Amino acid sequence: MKWFLKSKIIKATVTQAELSYIGSITIDQDLIDKSGLDIGEKVLVVSNTSGSRLETYVISGERGSGIICMNGASSHLIKKGEEIIIMGFELSDKPLDPKKILVDKKNKFVKFI
Repeated sequence: MKWFLKSKIIKATVTQAELSYIGSITIDQDLIDKSGLDIGEKVLVVSNTSGSRLETYVISGERGSGIICMNGASSHLIKKGEEIIIMGFELSDKPLDPKKILVDKKNKFVKFI
């Protein structure tokens, strides 16, 4: 068994960073659905802006809002306005065909990659 990429949101823009929240990353429910991520799923978040990398879990944001919010301690590492990649993985005995989506600067779906 190996870990394989399952889902990827490319070029998302962080719209909020909330230190007072307990933890996680809030993602627009439309993007969760399109990318194949699941609520509560562990994700790797990588900042194209700062190079920061962290693991957290997904919580649902308002559908159609474009929200990408770094919550809790992660807001110290990745700030509002940074461009990020969000990746989910799955343990499998064979390679997967991951769902990869590209979004625009307002976190609206552009296309499957």
